[in-house]
Amino acid sequence: MKNMKFEDAMIELESKVKKLESGSLTLDESITAFEEAVKLIRACNKQLENAERRVRMLTEGNDGSVTDVPFDIENET
Repeated sequence: MKNMKFEDAMIELESKVKKLESGSLTLDESITAFEEAVKLIRACNKQLENAERRVRMLTEGNDGSVTDVPFDIENET
């Protein structure tokens, strides 16, 4: 999962969630699927944090200089 692309991890996560929601898995299968889903979530979160760090480093100021500003999508219009 470490080298998995974000998009691939999300597809895999969606698949795990659908299986868990279906109720067709045994208890052991459900626990295994849940554990794998948690690992995928952690991997996705790490990739998102890394992407946020990169965006932060590459944000340009009004004068064209590169500035370090926090990435806050909630305040974007």
